[in-house]
Amino acid sequence: MTYAIIETGGKQLRVEPGRFYDIELLPVEPEEKVTIDKVLLVNQDGEVTIGQPLVEGATVEGTVMRHYRGRKVIVYKMQPKKKTRKKRGHRQEITRLMIDSISMNGSVVASFGAESDETPIEAQTTAEVSATEETAEATSE
Repeated sequence: MTYAIIETGGKQLRVEPGRFYDIELLPVEPEEKVTIDKVLLVNQDGEVTIGQPLVEGATVEGTVMRHYRGRKVIVYKMQPKKKTRKKRGHRQEITRLMIDSISMNGSVVASFGAESDETPIEAQTTAEVSATEETAEATSE
């Protein structure tokens, strides 16, 4: 499993291709591509690359799905015996981001849709079995 830890909106997130994440508002229209260069760590099937502070040449590409506002947070301040009460609400602006791929030095390490049910070894074995069956049929004719 390949994942990356990125920094966006002052927060750090662990992201994987094919999943969506809610982050701070990005100044981008929906359905547009976004490239995040602040990659702190990349884990590629157990091989970990840690940046100091950022991983050189690593990028995470994603597509903005939509913008919306989060749940309302109520802030209530009261001073007892002073008749002072303040009630305020806040709704954070949020961008939903679908992660498409993780790249290092220009080559794609992991991408959404590229992972199939078969591993490359299983695919190779299946191809070898079908090739030997074809040669067996050709020799029997």
